[in-house]
Amino acid sequence: MARWRRPELGLAVVVLGLGVFVIAGTLDVSAAASQLGIGPRFFPMLVGGAMVLVGLFYVIDVLRGGHGDPEESEDVDVDAPADWRSVGLVSGIFLAFAALLNVLGWIIGASLLFFGLSLALGAEHKGRAAVVAVVMGIATYLLFVKGLGVTLPGGPLQGVI
Repeated sequence: MARWRRPELGLAVVVLGLGVFVIAGTLDVSAAASQLGIGPRFFPMLVGGAMVLVGLFYVIDVLRGGHGDPEESEDVDVDAPADWRSVGLVSGIFLAFAALLNVLGWIIGASLLFFGLSLALGAEHKGRAAVVAVVMGIATYLLFVKGLGVTLPGGPLQGVI
């Protein structure tokens, strides 16, 4: 009876349940397929299916006696204070992104988001971080707008790309 009260089993059931929830919620989505033939239900169904599969395997593993390894904490200093500056910076960057998305558009807003997060999290090469941020902003815009047919705000670049 002790194996039914293990925290690993609770997490396994939560993962399985979330996968079922994602699949059930995706069934209500109705929209035309994109130019690639992939509709807006494809990726949520893929993620939901993967979650169900992982959840099932996890439940089976826990019921067979599997358990998580204890944390060895070899790279964690438990006496170090929390880095509230980084938490504040990341939170502020996300809030600014959400507030300015419709004004700046996805490409500029996401590029600033990616660049700001890389700096807040300690990027050493600012130029490289800026280039990667712009490439990521453009790539995600093209993937969602051109590939999946999802509408994202264009901002000042509307019609350019």
